[in-house]
Amino acid sequence: MKTTSKKASLTDLINSDTPVLIDLFATWCGPCKMMDPVLKEVARKNTGNLQVVKIDVDKNPAAAQSLKVRGVPTLILFKNGKQLWRQSGYMSAAQLQATINANLN
Repeated sequence: MKTTSKKASLTDLINSDTPVLIDLFATWCGPCKMMDPVLKEVARKNTGNLQVVKIDVDKNPAAAQSLKVRGVPTLILFKNGKQLWRQSGYMSAAQLQATINANLN
């Protein structure tokens, strides 16, 4: 799992053949902090099959704006440039893994 810098291309991530789960978060957000271990677990379980990327909306407002994020945390699953799923708010690792499986299979 990695946190993107301004140099990382959001377009390249979204258009990747490898599915990417983007977590748009803020450091001051309680539910965002609760999602951190969940995302680490999901990233670990999906090594090689899914890229998990964290984007700090305060440091990358353009990314948040381009993805039309209105609340944090917002999770968005992309594959080949297509948004497969999107949700705001906390969810457990089991819920998130089931959602990923349902959208990628």
